[in-house]
Amino acid sequence: MSAAPQSATPTPTPPITGITFQVDIDAGRAAVLAALNTHDGLTGWWTTGVDRKDETLLFDFPQVPEPFRLRRDRADEGRVQWTSVGAFPPHWSGTVISWDLSDVPDAPGTTRVLFRHTGWQADDPFLPHSAYTWGQLMTSLKRYAETGTPQPLFSF
Repeated sequence: MSAAPQSATPTPTPPITGITFQVDIDAGRAAVLAALNTHDGLTGWWTTGVDRKDETLLFDFPQVPEPFRLRRDRADEGRVQWTSVGAFPPHWSGTVISWDLSDVPDAPGTTRVLFRHTGWQADDPFLPHSAYTWGQLMTSLKRYAETGTPQPLFSF
């Protein structure tokens, strides 16, 4: 007696709740940290609209009604981490953005950056667009950290 054929039930894909990129930057950790943690650095690759109140960074963008508010939780040559503490954009509220910095084996003076933006709601419709924009921003960060020439993705 043979068994009836079983149909393959696809395993559900878990929802994506974060964005991750890794990039090697031909610059030392101090230069990458400066790009992620100083006014000149942030305006060199992200947006020209950067301000700060205590440990909260305020990022303004063209045609956006209010600044993104990101609390700086950590900033050293091992990790930079921010938490979104503003009401805008609502889909960022409570999410965590981090950059882990490490040396690249066999490439002295090169920094490996592991970027993560985590804490998204499952199936958030804004996640794909944000992932695309972060991909562009990682390229902009790399270019700025390697050359020191400001070319922010967003400017007024």
